[in-house]
Amino acid sequence: MAEEAYLQMVQSVITRLSTQSTAVKTWCVTVTAALLGFGAKADTIVVVLIAFYVIVAFAILDAYYLCLERAYRALYRDAVSQATASWILTIDGPRIVDVARALRSPSVALIYGSSFLAILSVGAYLAFAG
Repeated sequence: MAEEAYLQMVQSVITRLSTQSTAVKTWCVTVTAALLGFGAKADTIVVVLIAFYVIVAFAILDAYYLCLERAYRALYRDAVSQATASWILTIDGPRIVDVARALRSPSVALIYGSSFLAILSVGAYLAFAG
């Protein structure tokens, strides 16, 4: 019974991280679309640079959340396999290499890669049409 409560605690952390990751993706798409819409209408390349910054910042934040989620999944697997006997909820913080690896994950690379291609398209349009 106590082990089940511990597993539920770890699972709730995983769920919160997953929810935050989804929120980050939603905000990135919304902000990028708004900036690109404004940039195409305002006819200025500066908005494309701001959109690029937004995509990079959100991608790194999302990759960080993914690293944390992976660490808590490992903690959950260890608890299920009885590798950990105590109620520990702390994990080691993600290293830069872990975040870089998470950036290549399909769940991160696809959304932010397509956003990056969209800003490249608008940037090319603004650079060559004006």
